[in-house]
Amino acid sequence: MKARGLEERLRDTWRKLETDVDLWVATSGTPGGAHLVPLSFHWDGTTFLVSTPRASVTSRNLLADPRVRLSLGPTRDVVIVDGVAEPVDIDAKTGDEFAARTGFDPRALETPYQYFRIRPRRVQAWREENELQGRTLMRDGHWLG
Repeated sequence: MKARGLEERLRDTWRKLETDVDLWVATSGTPGGAHLVPLSFHWDGTTFLVSTPRASVTSRNLLADPRVRLSLGPTRDVVIVDGVAEPVDIDAKTGDEFAARTGFDPRALETPYQYFRIRPRRVQAWREENELQGRTLMRDGHWLG
């Protein structure tokens, strides 16, 4: 398969961000150690919004260390995002958008959930070895190209 150029990779990555519903969330922190879970997400064009039970390892880890790594797609068409998470309270409109996008509304559950807004700092995308060079699409929170 021919390696994609920057514009095509950016376009493909944005398509994933706008259409995928789930991603992998990797955290680490003193309370829970390294941890990896799948979560649904809402992408607003700038940040990711995820939600997880307040008592979960993921929530405890993000509160102890806000650095997070996200992964979308299969291993031969992957997008990796390094970001910083912050706990947020959401308004009804944002909660409705999250629920509509993901098909999941944590507000309706008895278990208390915490929302986190994740600001990407670095984004990388590649399909195979021939795309390892040039895989960085965002650096220091700024899209390249």
